[in-house]
Amino acid sequence: MILYLHGGVPELPFILPRESGERLEKYFTVCYWEQRYAGMSYKQSINSSGLTLEQMVDDTHKMTKYLQQRFGKNKIYLLAHSWGTYLGVKTIEKYPDEYTAYIAISQITNQLESERLAYEYLRQHASAIGDAKSEKELKKFDRDAENFPCYDYLTSIRSELLEKYGVGTLREKSSISKLVNDVFKFKGYTISEKVNFGRGSKFHTKHLFPYLFADNLFESSISFTLPVYFLHGKFDQTVSYVLAQKYFEIVNAPHKEFISFENSAHSPNIDETEKYLFVMLKILEQTKS
Repeated sequence: MILYLHGGVPELPFILPRESGERLEKYFTVCYWEQRYAGMSYKQSINSSGLTLEQMVDDTHKMTKYLQQRFGKNKIYLLAHSWGTYLGVKTIEKYPDEYTAYIAISQITNQLESERLAYEYLRQHASAIGDAKSEKELKKFDRDAENFPCYDYLTSIRSELLEKYGVGTLREKSSISKLVNDVFKFKGYTISEKVNFGRGSKFHTKHLFPYLFADNLFESSISFTLPVYFLHGKFDQTVSYVLAQKYFEIVNAPHKEFISFENSAHSPNIDETEKYLFVMLKILEQTKS
């Protein structure tokens, strides 16, 4: 049994169209939980005061207990991606005995430094390929400013270029509009839920991402009492691959592994589905009692 903690948005609309061959669900029961105020749970009338890190950790624990009871499991696997890896770390610190193992896809570490590294990459790449328009847009933001990365930067040129340069959600060059199109093709949502999907994403970015930029896991979260696995794409600039490697080196855990995906960006579970399934089955074999 796996509880999947998504990133800033629920991910089934992006996962399902790109699956090939065997699926993870052939071997695991997977709960793709849509977190508080994301996806189907977003409503315009919600109060932002309910969206705190402490509340999200509590929600994760309650969902874990529900799944344990429903499926008759003493422990389950916690699989997390992007923002979900920050939530995942904070959850396994507080409730380590609930999980067989923690599996992180694109583990967040020091996201403020990661954003600065990404900014430099985007600026240098734009210059190298002669993308003067993008370079000009990037210069409107100062990576050393006290408010960096501001909300306007995160939801505009940063997201646009990560997708355009193939170092964002997927290794294939894409665009925000293509990802939005995936959502509107997804049959699991009503029309109103599809509209609210984007609103929920912005709501999460505005109210939860500040936790990422105020924390540095190199200092706050390095010791765990369960097996941990890091899965990371080498081309990921959304969450730094380099920083994840450095963080992994100082992590203390009964067992730990770092698995690199050579042809992936931020979502190796989508970019390299066959290798991802192989890795997940290997983890299952290593950790089953």
